[in-house]
Amino acid sequence: MNFFSHMADWPTKRWPWLMLMLSALFLEISALYFQYGMNLKPCIMCIYQRNAVFGLLLAGLVGMFLHAYGVGRFIAFSLWAVSAVWGLLIANEHLDIQTAANPFFTVCEIVPNFPSWLPLHEWIPAVFAATGDCGDIDWSFMDMSMPAWMQVIFAVYSALLAVVLIARLARHRSI
Repeated sequence: MNFFSHMADWPTKRWPWLMLMLSALFLEISALYFQYGMNLKPCIMCIYQRNAVFGLLLAGLVGMFLHAYGVGRFIAFSLWAVSAVWGLLIANEHLDIQTAANPFFTVCEIVPNFPSWLPLHEWIPAVFAATGDCGDIDWSFMDMSMPAWMQVIFAVYSALLAVVLIARLARHRSI
């Protein structure tokens, strides 16, 4: 059995979903360390990316518990896809704000645009309140800012999703 065929069976097992959930949990803990341990204030785009990572964490949880059911895998894959692609788009927009030729014309909201029925920034402000400025580059590693790293991370999540889905559909013709 080659690796591609082996990968096609991953969605029906618990451990790959656990790995997705744990990787997202690691990113969430890292974000809180950056915020509270290193005193880096998250901007609105950071909060939106944090929500996308929470979506990945939720996808992993759904997949862990419902991997034996096609509908459960469909929900988990849908959450994974929406979260990874949305996170990538937000990270791209955030990086554009940071690298704009004229930062005076870049726009960054102050209050998160959460639905009225889910005001996370009011319910859990320690995690979801935006207190920083999107244009500030307060941290970098290997000459890449936080949104640049998040671009890479969300691109990896998106690419891994595509490979797993393609392998799954090519081998089993179902999710």
